[in-house]
Amino acid sequence: MAALPSVCIIGAGSSGIAAAKALHERGIPFDCFEKSDRVGGNWVFGNKNGMSAAYRSLHINTSRERMEFSDFPMPAWYPDFPHHSHIASYFDLYVDHFGFRDRIAFETGVERAERGADGAWTVTLDTGEQRRYDALVVANGHHWDPRWPEPAYPGSFDGAQTHAHHYVDNKPFEGRRVLVVGIGNSAMDIAVESSFVSERTFLSARRGAYVLPKYIFGRPLDQIGVNRLTGAVPWAIRQRFLAAMYKVGVGNVEDYGLPKPDHGLGEAHPTISADFLNRLAHGEMAYKPGIASLAGERVLFEDGSEEEIDAIVWCTGYRVTFPFFDEGLISAPGNDLPLFRRVFHPAIDDVFFVGLLQPLGAIMPLSEAQGQWIAAYLRGEYALPDPAALAADVEAERRKMFKRYVASKRHTMQVDFDTYLHDLRRERKAGARRMRERGFALPVPARAGAEAPAS
Repeated sequence: MAALPSVCIIGAGSSGIAAAKALHERGIPFDCFEKSDRVGGNWVFGNKNGMSAAYRSLHINTSRERMEFSDFPMPAWYPDFPHHSHIASYFDLYVDHFGFRDRIAFETGVERAERGADGAWTVTLDTGEQRRYDALVVANGHHWDPRWPEPAYPGSFDGAQTHAHHYVDNKPFEGRRVLVVGIGNSAMDIAVESSFVSERTFLSARRGAYVLPKYIFGRPLDQIGVNRLTGAVPWAIRQRFLAAMYKVGVGNVEDYGLPKPDHGLGEAHPTISADFLNRLAHGEMAYKPGIASLAGERVLFEDGSEEEIDAIVWCTGYRVTFPFFDEGLISAPGNDLPLFRRVFHPAIDDVFFVGLLQPLGAIMPLSEAQGQWIAAYLRGEYALPDPAALAADVEAERRKMFKRYVASKRHTMQVDFDTYLHDLRRERKAGARRMRERGFALPVPARAGAEAPAS
């Protein structure tokens, strides 16, 4: 048996620890580098690395049973939709239960990752130390680099402005007139919280959205009609079922004062809120169309109306960035990085991405499956399709995604939770057959060694 390749994992958030656990249990040598002083990434409120978007009252919007790792259930006493502190604690328990905390270097960031002519990676840490690895797993997250309106709206605004990434709680909005811009989950959560203390809260969005409740018929919505075979059911059939259920359980969003969505249910990333429609129906907040321009203390909207505003919260998403890569090597212009099944780079066979996807559902079980897939590949148990077939698969997946989802920077790496897991199981079986046909060989040779001396 040839020596297994050494691996560097960048990030110890929910995706990084899933990858680390997969490598650990398969005996693959690795180091994991985390800028913060603890695991959990985005789910650590007030994270020391400054990269977390968690706010004080944050709860998950996918249910506990759909978010937990497959071999480590969340504590039974957790509520259906736990608080961020529960989730962060769960990740700590996960790392300690499987025994790989000593492989994580805390308060240590990766400044540079450069690929040499021999294929090995030279990783420069923020301590100045350099190490060499045979392969790289990128799990640095994609909800930490705020994206402001592009292009900026005409005019200027004299009041306070912040991005949703920096939102902590609603205290700064007491007695003020607040405008929340966006129609995603953060926008609705922040608008709801603001509406309890502000003089008036408005939510501005350029298009309508289906607002999904957390519960329907007394059960978490994301658990209804779901089993291991769900991903094999064609989306068109599932969409009709969901639309019928939504019609009965929610009705029409137009009846709550929102515009009719210009797309079908499930054709945009889901917006989930237990309270938003109620606050609208009670008159505690108001919807406004897209912004036309900013004018000092006033905001003008596309319908010709205007409002005096004291504070704006921009819920305009995030940029997908990899500050440790040279942009000429790997980058995601317009948040778009084509990958084979959202993991394998089509041109570089020893760099892998975990959690770089936006699922209709929770990301953690998908990251877990991705980590296991990478481990199988590194151990020579799985073979990729030949380059032409791989490129064709990437292109076919992208065409399918862009056809289904609303065209925007929000939908450049969208996947359906159940379909993704179903397709990944099938691909792993196909890759195992390819490996048997080609003959066993480690796809990434051990060239560098994680214990190379610092330069």
